Amino acid sequence: MALPTNTFSAYDAIGNREDLIDKIYKTSPTDTPLISAIERVKATAVYHEWQTQALAAADTANAVLEGDDAVTDAATPTVRLGNYCQISDKVPRVSGTQEAVEHAGRGSEMDYQIALKTQELKIDLEAILFGTNQARNAGAAATARKVASVLSWIKTNTSKSGSDPAAADGTGTRTDGTQRAFTESQLKTVLQSIWTNGGKPGTIALGGFNKQSFSTFTGRATPMEEASSKKIVASVDFYDSDFGKQKVMACRNMRARDCLVLQMDMWAMATVRNMKMKDLAVTGDSKRVQILTEYSLEARNEKSSGGIFDLTTS
Repeated sequence: MALPTNTFSAYDAIGNREDLIDKIYKTSPTDTPLISAIERVKATAVYHEWQTQALAAADTANAVLEGDDAVTDAATPTVRLGNYCQISDKVPRVSGTQEAVEHAGRGSEMDYQIALKTQELKIDLEAILFGTNQARNAGAAATARKVASVLSWIKTNTSKSGSDPAAADGTGTRTDGTQRAFTESQLKTVLQSIWTNGGKPGTIALGGFNKQSFSTFTGRATPMEEASSKKIVASVDFYDSDFGKQKVMACRNMRARDCLVLQMDMWAMATVRNMKMKDLAVTGDSKRVQILTEYSLEARNEKSSGGIFDLTTS
């Protein structure tokens, strides 16, 4: 059929109002489970320090003569560790015109951009602390300070095909090796090593691909169907190991090739400056706002945690 002659249609009309609903749909993930789970502490200098203590090994020959003089045992000194504070920011800028005109889905354009950039900065922090292979850097006049990430601390309890940092002090990085499939045996080896060294981990964090691999481990190799609720259960959210119950979570902001086994109370985020917003000088017909934080990672004792590294991601 053809449009009848001289029919005035929407194709000819000028001035029809647009149909734009007053909502904005956002699918980008904003969850940051790892930095949300660790403690927040105060840092008072750009180099944040703490101490660790180890006990002497068990002495199975500890037997003394009756009435003998006491012999002084050697003392084990503390170990002093530290990490640099890194500055991260986001700066939205909105023109005077864009702030003044009417918008769909938000009121103030600047307020909307501030909310977006604050979420983005929080995601950056989690990715920097848990998803980068980054050593600490003292910085200089033309070089930004950098915080040592989790990967540059974990050394003692690991399963990998590459190599661990040379020292567990944040000064080096991991060397990635040939990727291999994630197995339950690797996880059990790391959990036992952590237990042997006194750790009490409770969280297993890994990327999406290996979270699915985890859900096929012993006891969960086959999805279970709950007939009464018409639901198929094919995931594992907790792993009851020989060395304690572990919460298992998929994390978007860490490297997909890593699986971290963490005792969360042995990690903390130390801040010199909490996340704050300040208006920047107006230099024309626009407004700028800086959202900034200065922070470090406190690795209270890396022997409490571990990792399975160099895993396949597809």
